[in-house]
Amino acid sequence: MELNSLIKAGGLAAALVALGASAATAQDREGWPDSFTVGTASQGGTYFAYGSGWANLVAETLGISGGGEVTGGPTQNMALVHTGDVAFGMTTMGPAAEALAGNSPLAPGMPLDNVRAIFPMYQTPFSITTLASSGIESISDIPDGARIGFGPSGSTSDTYFPRMLEELGVTFERRNGGWNDLGGQLQDGLLDVIAFAAGIPIPAVSQLEVQTEINIVDFTEEEQAQILEAFPVSAFTIQPGTYQSLDREARAVSMWNFAIANADLPESFVYEVVKTVMENHDRMMEIHKAARSTVPENYDKNRVLKWHPGAVKWFEENGFDIPDELQG
Repeated sequence: MELNSLIKAGGLAAALVALGASAATAQDREGWPDSFTVGTASQGGTYFAYGSGWANLVAETLGISGGGEVTGGPTQNMALVHTGDVAFGMTTMGPAAEALAGNSPLAPGMPLDNVRAIFPMYQTPFSITTLASSGIESISDIPDGARIGFGPSGSTSDTYFPRMLEELGVTFERRNGGWNDLGGQLQDGLLDVIAFAAGIPIPAVSQLEVQTEINIVDFTEEEQAQILEAFPVSAFTIQPGTYQSLDREARAVSMWNFAIANADLPESFVYEVVKTVMENHDRMMEIHKAARSTVPENYDKNRVLKWHPGAVKWFEENGFDIPDELQG
């Protein structure tokens, strides 16, 4: 065959390969939404920063419009993802288990089971912040009737932290609001304590310590053991240097967070979302330091939610075995 003919034949072959790849891409995107939203939580909390960040990363990588949306946090996200009002969200395992069992305060008696896990995020430590001027340096220092901010209504903190403090004998006035708003109230003397449940470092705490002196109040060994016995949480240590104000290890408890998706989303779409997040750890770390735990090895921390088929495909392709009973 002449050289020109070979070149033409090679060009034709390349064109056919390109056309085949283009057709495959178009087929892979069948049923994909034109845009997507990730349910996060209030501004000033880790959910908002982390969720908006991975939404933007996915949007940029896949060439589709998407972003984070302010919500009431994990409990509301389970409801919003279940109904399809948002495609994706983020939740903690405690509220997720309650929602699946039909015990969500937002939908009593209705199992919110059209929700699937897609990737592990990080642990949410339960931690307490006060102004140094308050003199509150331990949980036992919290005065009777203290005004305590527990975050947005229905958030992980609002769902669990009041019960934890009651378990430890603390009496209080319960206040709700976004983390930034509560931080302002603490600084203005309208609150005595903020009981945070959020990935660390919490933006609102980092902002507070720039403006005033604060105390990071931790659990005693006995208090931690009591809470571990009574609630679905794990032991956790907040490391020194997490905040400028923290020069020691702080004992805490934590609950795992997972990204979630509506069960009806196309498998190929969710596969690409999971692939984007799981294979771009450096980019995720630029979004938020809590993403150091956003690694596939932590997939087994989910013992509550079924996995989306798109997520199952990515994890099993990469050597992680999803239990049959959690596939769906």
